[in-house]
Amino acid sequence: MTSRFPRIALLVLIVGLALHNLAMALLWQAGVRDTALDVVAAWKDVLLLAAVVLALAAAGSIPHLGWPDRFALAYGAIVVVYWLVPQSWLDGDATARGELYALRHHLLPLGAYILGRLVALDRAWWRRILLTLVGIGVGLAVFGLVDVYLVPLQWWRDSGVPDWFHEQLGLAYRCLSYLPENWILNTDEESPVRRLVSTFLSPLATAYALVVVLLLLVAARPRWWTVAAGVIVYTGLLWTHTRAAFIALPAGLLVLAALRRSWVPAVLAAGSVVVTVGFVALFPTIGPTTTYTAAELVCLRENAATGGVKSDDPFSTGESSTSSHLSALRDGIRTVARHPWGYGLGNAGVSAARTGVTPKAGESTYTELGVDTGLLGLAAFVGWLVALFVAIRRRSPWLAASLVAVAVLGLQTDVIGIHWLSVVVFALAGAVLRAAPDEPPSEDAL
Repeated sequence: MTSRFPRIALLVLIVGLALHNLAMALLWQAGVRDTALDVVAAWKDVLLLAAVVLALAAAGSIPHLGWPDRFALAYGAIVVVYWLVPQSWLDGDATARGELYALRHHLLPLGAYILGRLVALDRAWWRRILLTLVGIGVGLAVFGLVDVYLVPLQWWRDSGVPDWFHEQLGLAYRCLSYLPENWILNTDEESPVRRLVSTFLSPLATAYALVVVLLLLVAARPRWWTVAAGVIVYTGLLWTHTRAAFIALPAGLLVLAALRRSWVPAVLAAGSVVVTVGFVALFPTIGPTTTYTAAELVCLRENAATGGVKSDDPFSTGESSTSSHLSALRDGIRTVARHPWGYGLGNAGVSAARTGVTPKAGESTYTELGVDTGLLGLAAFVGWLVALFVAIRRRSPWLAASLVAVAVLGLQTDVIGIHWLSVVVFALAGAVLRAAPDEPPSEDAL
């Protein structure tokens, strides 16, 4: 049982984290709140820790440390040091609670990676995991499409989701009745378009998960059901209307083409660019529409008056969403450049926002790491990504391509904060390193 538990735990994490946000919101609606809900939400952390401990006990020894392991451990050590250093030494403003949030946030991919390095997955287990990933991708797409066409947005307004975000997580979304504003593509006041959010309750997190699944399906041996699954998953990706994912997918496909020395992924990358450009242009007229409430319109108009007129051209850098992302990235880079030794954990991203601290950087994984752990922590993390890619590129072209896609997404998104991505990509990349270089790639088990 000791040797089986870590494998089962990994499978449970992959499935459970895809359902986590929806489950927590529904529990809030059912009356499980505050500390009680925090305890329930910690299931993933407890399970991961237990799995690592039991995997270490079953392994009997620590695997030989390669360059990815050294960079990973260096990154973890730097994170812990920055947690221990007093905030006053670094001019940080984080609260003790914010520091703990950030510690958990930054160490999650490391914990997942350690679990992967300790767990031996045979071909049967790889097949179980890969089939589960395909099932999750199809499920996310189908659930999301049914939701945006058949479930009124008012149902979500009246559900526990807004208060879970606002009261439990402390995230101040205002202009969509405390639902995240990115649920809507704000085309006009009369008929804004809904974006697919699925069980992640986020178009971005859903899109990034679907990118990983799509890369797996392209890397696998083509059969009728992988092609059918790919069409469903790609449709779901389109309906998230997440342009960062539309860029990351072709990037991953080009890497896959190079590693596999196959023209098929490259052709698919080019085709995806053409399709997504056309889809982004057409989505405002063909997407599922909804309506704003009177209070939401007041809030949106106030924001528009404060922020000034923005372009509604989805291909323009002056478009509101694109402009916001670029501005956040530039501001974060300037902050890190001015303060290269960092401010300490809890001063960036959601960890700061949830604890009433003004984030010194947000959205980009790299600027958030630079703020929290300085250039030293950022360099260790980037070095880990590079060393990991070099080490797994032949053992699993799919995971290597997924790692590149995640690295690209990290420019505008806190990918570490999407727990499903952290566990799937880093745990499975760690597991691949246990395979001999001449073994068939992990995706061949599908």
